[in-house]
Amino acid sequence: MAREMKDSGYYWIGKIPINWKIRKVKDLYQIQTGFTPDTKREEYYADEIEGYDWLTIGDLDGKMYIPHTTKKHISKLYVQKFSPSIIPKGSLLYSFKLSVGQVSITNRDIYSNEAIASFMPHSGVCLEFLYYSSSMIVENANENIYGAKILNQELIRNARVVCPPIEEQKKIALFLNKKCSELDNVLEKTRASIEEYKKLKQAVITKVVTKGIRGDREMKDSQSIWFGQIPSDWNMRKIKYIFKIQKDIAGEEGHTVLSITQKGIKPKDLSKNEGQLAENYSNYQLVHIGDFAMNHMDLLTGWVDVSKYEGVTSPDYRVFGLIDKDNYCSQYYLYLMQMCYMNRIFYGLGQGVSGLGRWRLQADKFLNFSITVPSYEEQQEIANYLDKKCSAIDELIAKKEQYLSEIENYKKSLIYEYVTGKKEVPQE
Repeated sequence: MAREMKDSGYYWIGKIPINWKIRKVKDLYQIQTGFTPDTKREEYYADEIEGYDWLTIGDLDGKMYIPHTTKKHISKLYVQKFSPSIIPKGSLLYSFKLSVGQVSITNRDIYSNEAIASFMPHSGVCLEFLYYSSSMIVENANENIYGAKILNQELIRNARVVCPPIEEQKKIALFLNKKCSELDNVLEKTRASIEEYKKLKQAVITKVVTKGIRGDREMKDSQSIWFGQIPSDWNMRKIKYIFKIQKDIAGEEGHTVLSITQKGIKPKDLSKNEGQLAENYSNYQLVHIGDFAMNHMDLLTGWVDVSKYEGVTSPDYRVFGLIDKDNYCSQYYLYLMQMCYMNRIFYGLGQGVSGLGRWRLQADKFLNFSITVPSYEEQQEIANYLDKKCSAIDELIAKKEQYLSEIENYKKSLIYEYVTGKKEVPQE
């Protein structure tokens, strides 16, 4: 027999069982934020043995409980001098920047920085049930001017959550622990499988652009630590003899704005306010169909691609093209350039402040780097071979990613159905 339901009064919650309540978060928790010691005072930081665990948003990985070790620690000296508020075991932690972290439970006393809000629940609530129901707070977070999901104290304090009787909270939490654990195992295996396919693709590209596809043949030393042995009829040439850097500033608005992502060069939808936006795109540089463009400012997360679009991109990026298109195959050199990103070859040539994501490839290092030059015919053979091989691997990855998305959506739906009471935990 179906239980009697009532309207919760909130569209994102919908109907709930008639004996359940809707409560504000601030009625269930005491809320506090963390702190950051003076970064100029080294004595305020300590190693793992001497210091106290101190969380940053990078420690929140979306799992129910925080890791046993944190990436940073603070010293006893700082704690003794300033007596910061400790986050007690059994608190919920929210990252204000949801693109970086999510929600976790502390399994020990700990400290955090100010990017994390800690919620210390009052008695009479089941912490793990609150962890699951908190997903609705996350889903209804505000968006800032860059389109990123964010939380703020006012939003969280006044957010509504569903509160069943305590015994029912415990029963739902136990049920969801079991079901979500099973789904998480599937998700973990699927993600691991996707990573294996990506590694396979990387290995195939690396082997083919440095060794060719014509079977056993005489080899020679490339005189490069990056390329090792190459076919004896291949040459090594500096990039400056193959490509020419070009920088043509648009001088006017109205062009399609192009982003360089790890999935290629994509038109940016300015109406969505996603990512960093410029006040004036007339200062951006032109990119034509067939041009190479690379984000050489960040050699860890940047990428290189050949544009399929006419448009403009950031003047900080590098746009370049083949000097002699009759003797050099664009697609072959795209695979080679992308291999240099994947294998951290460009990273090895870069300089800057890597910890801050500013590890960049200077123009002279780029232009004077020597790369492989097979015959034009073999360049085309390799490009055609890799097009087919990579397409097949990409198709397998896409299927895995689709399955991953379906399981993640099912998990969200499962949690929502039970924490709002639309489904009842089955009797054992």
